Amino acid sequence: MKSTLDEMQALIAVVDTGAISRAAEHLGLTVSAVSRTLSRLEEKLDTTLLQRTTRRLELTEEGAVFLERAREIVASVEDAEENLSTRREQPVGRLRVDAATPFMLHGVVPLVAGYRARYPQVNLELTSNDGLIDLLEQRTDVAIRIGRLKDSTLHARFIGSCRLRVLAAPGYLERHGRPRNIADLAHHVLLGFTQPAVLNEWPLPARDDMPLRITPTIAASSGETLRQLALDGAGIVCLSDFMTHHDRAAGRLVPLFSSRTLDVRQPINAVYYRNTALSARISTFVNYLSDHWDTGAGGSPPSRP
Repeated sequence: MKSTLDEMQALIAVVDTGAISRAAEHLGLTVSAVSRTLSRLEEKLDTTLLQRTTRRLELTEEGAVFLERAREIVASVEDAEENLSTRREQPVGRLRVDAATPFMLHGVVPLVAGYRARYPQVNLELTSNDGLIDLLEQRTDVAIRIGRLKDSTLHARFIGSCRLRVLAAPGYLERHGRPRNIADLAHHVLLGFTQPAVLNEWPLPARDDMPLRITPTIAASSGETLRQLALDGAGIVCLSDFMTHHDRAAGRLVPLFSSRTLDVRQPINAVYYRNTALSARISTFVNYLSDHWDTGAGGSPPSRP
């Protein structure tokens, strides 16, 4: 009896997630169903593929050989299915997209209606995590990440970049005065991030023209929270252009130190798991986002189609 595609997918999921329970969640199956599938596969092959202990799963030598071929087979089948779908120019199925709350609100949401009009058979599932997530564990197909990438297990597609600016609401400046030089910031309320510390580097020259590292008077984990605090006149903030484009245009937030602000831009990347075949759903969404990203003015919100 020959191995089935479902059995190969179960093995791949278990190895990639590191646990049968996480693989079951990723596949939308019960733990017992995944366990039975693996046992059935090993019976068919008459060999042990995984060494199971109470603490970890480890591939046997035979398992590693079989896994490599299984990945190729599963990827080939997925490519064939996607190629047929792409030829009809109608990718089909669920696409799970994750982004930090600010980018989801200002970068993704404005494009949803246009994307769905072009690809009506793709069902979007949008989640917002302000920290880095495990794409497999969270069953996410593609994530949008801002800043320098570190995870080598991910493929990345560059979308664009966004400029950082120091801003304050007119009401705050009326009450506390406009800082005349960078040293004056020590006497103002500074809005910053709880973590990581690199997010509190402002594009203002400090020693040796390095960015200024501030200590927040009020700290928050989300850029959208900081934006709302700034709009309410709670203090001075440093945020990306894609978040504040409309606020600056309407005069709700005013740039500070414009002539001294360094041209610091954060890269924006769409990432997906390295061992996942690039589906038409992922490629059409990433292409759509990239095509509508406004690179003018250092990265404004995506232009509506």
